[in-house]
Amino acid sequence: MRIIHPLLALVFLFNATFSHAQSAGFEELKSLELMDQIYEHLDLYFVDEVGHGKLSKTAIDAMLNELDPYTVFYHEANIEDYRLMTTGQYGGIGASLGKIGEETYITELYENSPAQKGGLLAGDVILRVDNKSVAEKTTEEISNALKGPKGTTVALEVQRADKAVTFNLTRDEIKIPDIPFAGLVNESIGYISLSSFTQTAAEEVKKNVLDLQGKGMKKLIFDLRGNGGGLLMEAVKIVGFFVPKGQVVVTTKGRSKQENMVYKTQENPIAENLPLVVLIDENSASASEIVAGALQDLDRAVIVGNTSYGKGLVQRTFDLKYGSKMKLTIAKYYTPSGRCVQRLDYYDQNSGSTPKEIPDSLLQQFQTKNGRTVIDGRGIEPDIPLVDSIESGFTKALIQQHLIFHFATQFHSSHSTIEAPDKFKLSQEDYDNFKTFVQARNFTYTSFETSLLEKIKSSLEKNNEFTRVSKSYAALQEQLKKPLIEDLESHREEVVSILEEEIVGRFYFEKGRNQYGFRNNAVLNKASSILQNEQEYKSLLKLK
Repeated sequence: MRIIHPLLALVFLFNATFSHAQSAGFEELKSLELMDQIYEHLDLYFVDEVGHGKLSKTAIDAMLNELDPYTVFYHEANIEDYRLMTTGQYGGIGASLGKIGEETYITELYENSPAQKGGLLAGDVILRVDNKSVAEKTTEEISNALKGPKGTTVALEVQRADKAVTFNLTRDEIKIPDIPFAGLVNESIGYISLSSFTQTAAEEVKKNVLDLQGKGMKKLIFDLRGNGGGLLMEAVKIVGFFVPKGQVVVTTKGRSKQENMVYKTQENPIAENLPLVVLIDENSASASEIVAGALQDLDRAVIVGNTSYGKGLVQRTFDLKYGSKMKLTIAKYYTPSGRCVQRLDYYDQNSGSTPKEIPDSLLQQFQTKNGRTVIDGRGIEPDIPLVDSIESGFTKALIQQHLIFHFATQFHSSHSTIEAPDKFKLSQEDYDNFKTFVQARNFTYTSFETSLLEKIKSSLEKNNEFTRVSKSYAALQEQLKKPLIEDLESHREEVVSILEEEIVGRFYFEKGRNQYGFRNNAVLNKASSILQNEQEYKSLLKLK
């Protein structure tokens, strides 16, 4: 007996999107009928038995990938991923995973999680989950296998050094904190780092602002670096802590009139006159950009850091049958000045399959409340551009080839404790051990100068001019060669900083990393400097 075609069921599963198909004309109806007919023939005549679930998933993924990266289908088996996105909670063991070569490593543990309390360590290599090998599994597949309802158990076999060790863990409710760290930079400047916009984000920000005010805070650094966004309403509430009640924060405009909304602050502010600096970077997106963009447009905060990601799209989640959900892009959003920060155009039918940046010629200028000029289509550009990143290619190579990670694993295994995050320093002996560690590995690195020389050679070869300068090239190439030990010394300060942060994370987890980050942080130092200089602060915002 022929089965009911899941692909046809899939089409009508999305009735919120395609319910108009019957009246939309022949082409739409033809497409639906062809999809059903193709599946029917595959089901009846394909040489091997068709995997219906896999085929349906492939069809769904291909259909949604034609739109944008933010329109996503959540199968009932992956509903924990959706719950994590909206609540910051999921059932699992509390460990982050990452691929290094063909192996999947535990890269970080959440403090007091089943993974941490059960004895797992960052640096462990996952071999089996519930006695099933993970050799051919992706990181996502392994992560999903580790998730599950609170109270259920999972057996995890890992490789540690030269031993295989099995841990039997009981899953728990894992809550990823919206605010990994908050505290006082000095007696008057507070700091709050917000990592996501889940259902409790605004409540947590409010709680920490009030707490810091009670401790004497007179000025605030609000850190949105690395915050990829979340719930729009949480962003609106957070802006409302710093601006008057009734202020427009964001406007949305979609194809459907019901998506055209104006969002205003609903409550009286708790810190309306508090001097404020907001930190952003290239990974600050969506709700982060709503907050930063609104506070910039209203001249309420100085924005410091790197230009943000540029995601000016809004999604809504629809409940589907069988416990599944769909997150669907339904609108673009606009900051109070009227600008949309969306950087990439996913919907230009003439641009091909790869989305392109909106052309400079189409960018528009807008004015903030006090008359400062801002532009659309490029994310949020900071008032003070300042990138807190690794400068040298040498240090980047050490990170990319995972030598920092592996040395931290070795260091943690040979040290039971270290000093507090704000005091820990790598000793000369420790760094000498690191140099020996790197020299023993197959570390490869091409300097900027060598890379530039290779480009010059390539250009000369294309023009048949390389032969006459080949001897000079060889001599220069030899001069640029530098012993590894020299590079390790010349980049010592930068490498030590990265090493110390990774090691601190092994002993004190994410909170420790944030505490360590207070030391010699260029972006934080600049933010503090702005807040301590009233004249500069007012000048940047054109305040009287």
